[in-house]
Amino acid sequence: MEILTAQFLHCATLRNPNTTFLSLNSRPHITSLPSSSCLCRSLPLLSLEGFAEDTAQPTSLLLSGNFNHPNHRFLSSLHRRLELPGSCPLRLLHEDGDWSKDHFWSVIRFLRHSSRLHEILLVFDAWKNLEPLRISESNYEKIIKFLCDEKSMNEAIQAFNGMINDHKLNPSLEIYNLIIHGYGNDGNFEEAMFYLDHMKKNDVCPVTETYDGLIEAYGKWKMYDEIVLCVKRMETDGCVRDHVTYNLLIREFARGGLLKRMEKMYQSLMSRKMTLEPCTLLSMLEAYAEFEVLEKMEETYNRIVRFGISLDEGLVRKLANVYIDNHMFSRLGDLGCGIRRTELAWCLRLLCHARLVSRKGLDYVVKEMEEAKVPWNATFANIALLAYSKMEDFKSIELLLSELRRKHVKLDLVTVGIVFDLSEAGFDGTGVFMTWKKLGFLDKPVEMKTDPLVHAAFGKGKFLTRCEEVKNQSLGMRDDESKSWTYQYLMELVVKHQKTVP
Repeated sequence: MEILTAQFLHCATLRNPNTTFLSLNSRPHITSLPSSSCLCRSLPLLSLEGFAEDTAQPTSLLLSGNFNHPNHRFLSSLHRRLELPGSCPLRLLHEDGDWSKDHFWSVIRFLRHSSRLHEILLVFDAWKNLEPLRISESNYEKIIKFLCDEKSMNEAIQAFNGMINDHKLNPSLEIYNLIIHGYGNDGNFEEAMFYLDHMKKNDVCPVTETYDGLIEAYGKWKMYDEIVLCVKRMETDGCVRDHVTYNLLIREFARGGLLKRMEKMYQSLMSRKMTLEPCTLLSMLEAYAEFEVLEKMEETYNRIVRFGISLDEGLVRKLANVYIDNHMFSRLGDLGCGIRRTELAWCLRLLCHARLVSRKGLDYVVKEMEEAKVPWNATFANIALLAYSKMEDFKSIELLLSELRRKHVKLDLVTVGIVFDLSEAGFDGTGVFMTWKKLGFLDKPVEMKTDPLVHAAFGKGKFLTRCEEVKNQSLGMRDDESKSWTYQYLMELVVKHQKTVP
């Protein structure tokens, strides 16, 4: 079964309202967007107009494909003039006499992407004053959103005050949310609370989305007690927690490692038969992995697999380390089979059978790799070498090293360490080292290409441990000197160090 990403699940649900994911309610749900989108939930007007604003050309021109249209030619000319050194949009506006809505927003986007945010309000003021109908709540809302998105809160408040004091416009709920969330994301909660009170005094009632943005901001700044107070204030203001709020609370408590609070919110969500978002389930899994709550981690992981939600590589590695720490090596194979066929997946499957010392299992995975034409690398090679070392199968080690040499696989310090340690255990590594010397491998700068999971599963071995001791004794050496060490030089240092240690 093809594993879909959580983001795709969200998009698919939004496109098809009849699709339900992770819901215990028999009625259709629309699964909400990930946490970063909850701030946009209260901005439907902006989202409807976003296509024309987020494109470099007017929408009608893009759809028609008529790049010779006079409007398109003028827009291209305008962009070229803006890109000239020392360009001044106010002067260009004066020269052109006026700009259409499409041209104006194109200039604003240019200023935003060019980090010339201080010019946005100047251009907006000049452009809107050319036509009274442009002095509207909608245009102010878009400008304030531009500025809040770029964390230019001083300019956003300047625009906010201008619409109230200069033009007697009443800020909408969307505008207040932008200001409150903008200050919250900056960690300036005193100002956020000021504008929350300001909106109430102006008879604009906060809604659930208003508080969702504050909850997310408190979570960003790891202010978890404030999240609880925010929820109480939310309920006092008559705002009902919906499934977006519950999912958000679960995620924030999970990221903070507050497992009891996380589980309480999870139980509340499930008891209300609300939609559990895929990214929320992933956050719970990560929290359980972080604290190695093995039973609940397994339960959550199995549920994620059932729903076909993909895990990012960082989370897969956390799970793998938990399994390794608990000597559950067979689960590494399950984990590798449950993710997309990447280098990490093959690494986990090889590690599983290598640590279980299963030649049959190892040979089976190697055969699969050959059929899938997966190229070998240092990680795969070292896992196999370590497995054969555990089996004390020196013949297979010699054959594998010869095969890797013929395939021109680039080995690393871990490979050298394995052969070095094997030499102390009775393996005749003289021929291997002589071949490496002849090929020039030992004269190359030292590299470490092996996946860290290999060290977690097998340990570093004597040679690598001694390498670290040598490095620690050379702390006064310049970085460029240590980086230029060759395998030959490092082995000589290790042998020398070994003789001086009683």
